[in-house]
Amino acid sequence: MSDLLVIGFESEEKAEAVRAKLFELQRSYLVEIEDAVVAVKHPDGSIKLNQMVNTTTMGAVSGGFWGMLIGALFLNPLIGAALGAAGGALSGALTDFGLDDNFMRDIAQVLQPGSAALFVLLRKFTADKVLDELRGTGGTVLRTSLDRSKEGQLRDALAGAAQQAIQPPAP
Repeated sequence: MSDLLVIGFESEEKAEAVRAKLFELQRSYLVEIEDAVVAVKHPDGSIKLNQMVNTTTMGAVSGGFWGMLIGALFLNPLIGAALGAAGGALSGALTDFGLDDNFMRDIAQVLQPGSAALFVLLRKFTADKVLDELRGTGGTVLRTSLDRSKEGQLRDALAGAAQQAIQPPAP
């Protein structure tokens, strides 16, 4: 079962930096990410979703390959590639996997203009090591599917740098 994390940040750059850190943790096998999307609220109130995978591009590339291959059978690979790419792009644009785009746009409406939210769907993660890596990133937990204790640990980890700055150094 996957866990959902929605963390708000004051800027798109900060949200992208945390997403990049999660991808590094995935390469270290500390987390398994199913989907990770950064939603940005522009000053005009519009919401832009920076998807992890661009399905339109993937569909166009795949469709172009298959179209060229089928077109080669009928002695016209260029037309086959063009038609395949167009069909693949269309099917890719209509495909949505992972987090629901409408769900993300609805939650992102609460953001202040210029801020961003990181939506992460995790299959599994090593909680203590991941929380240590996220310590002090400064985000605000907007929504999770974690139990209360893990959600509290996440909140504490995100606020870790601010708390450390307030506490006097140990003697």
